[in-house]
Amino acid sequence: MDKITREELKELSAHSRELCVSLFMPAFRAGRETEQNPIRFKNLLKEAENRLSASGARPPEIQELFKPARSLVDDPLFWQHQGDGLAVFLSADYFKKFRLPLTFQESVTLARRFHFTPLLPYFSGEGRFYVLALSRNMIRLLEGSRHSVDEVDVESLLPSLGDAFRFDRFEKQLQFHTGTAAGRSGGRAAMFHGHDPSDEEKGRLLRWFGKIDGDLPEILRGSRSPLVLAGVEYLLHLYREANSYPFLLEEGIPGNPDELRPEELHARAFPIAEKALSRAAGQALEKYAGLSGSESVSSNVEKILEGAHHGRVDVLFVDSGARMTGCFDPEENRVLTGESCRGEEEDLLNLAAVQTLVHGGTVYGVSSGSLPGGEPLGAVFRF
Repeated sequence: MDKITREELKELSAHSRELCVSLFMPAFRAGRETEQNPIRFKNLLKEAENRLSASGARPPEIQELFKPARSLVDDPLFWQHQGDGLAVFLSADYFKKFRLPLTFQESVTLARRFHFTPLLPYFSGEGRFYVLALSRNMIRLLEGSRHSVDEVDVESLLPSLGDAFRFDRFEKQLQFHTGTAAGRSGGRAAMFHGHDPSDEEKGRLLRWFGKIDGDLPEILRGSRSPLVLAGVEYLLHLYREANSYPFLLEEGIPGNPDELRPEELHARAFPIAEKALSRAAGQALEKYAGLSGSESVSSNVEKILEGAHHGRVDVLFVDSGARMTGCFDPEENRVLTGESCRGEEEDLLNLAAVQTLVHGGTVYGVSSGSLPGGEPLGAVFRF
């Protein structure tokens, strides 16, 4: 699977061309159904090409635009490693693809800006969390959503962190740098199942966890997703001493995680993470409702877009299934529709979400009717 960071979102949001194509589709991870993935993608490309052709685009231009996306259809390695959904963004000089742990509705959007609304659950953290499974043998990092889980290949993403994830390698590095023998013995391993290790052993463990905590942000960069620890109690306690990640949850999964498959860890971790995720969204909605009628909140699209462009939106709620077509003039702070947009119409809800995220705000995708008055958009302002 792939990751998409806030930095990449900023890059995508800044990309504006005569034509930007955004493609979304659900995908199968395993089983014979995976054979449907390239077929479905090929059909999605055909739909986009037909729509372009109907708008007057010439066949050579269409062929050139979709050339990098077409190359994926016959790439077996690409289709072997799918998430729950595929998102593809392309223009005349740009091509990005993301296999993500989100199930998307199949869609094609042709506009002057990329369409991001289906990605909102990923960036708001509504369905995404991490599990850090601790044991003396090794450490595993897993990324989960409501319906799926994947082990993060830390060695390919950050080799130094991958090396630190194994305690034996870390001890050798520590011995080389300090000249102190690790002093491991057969009896000492039992200390990890309830007995206190020596101060020397505790010091090595804290340095080990400190190394991991120091490098982990490179993997979780920009993430606000909950982190659930799994391991024997003493290791969990020590890791919390070394931890600096602000979204580490207090509740963990006790016991030896080496005995648990990723699916089993996911089953135990998701109820813990879900409580934190639901609590954050619920508190944000309560704050929004409590400020109703004040200048600190608004459901007015024009006012929200003005605030989002100037970095004033702290929290944004968007009906993930809704669309509002128009364009926004940031100089006049006005929403325009129809012919006034001069062919530059786009989804205004998507625009508000993108601008909020790139300015460091939080976006929650909500179901229809969740906001007071049934509005598709709501914002809490910073100032």
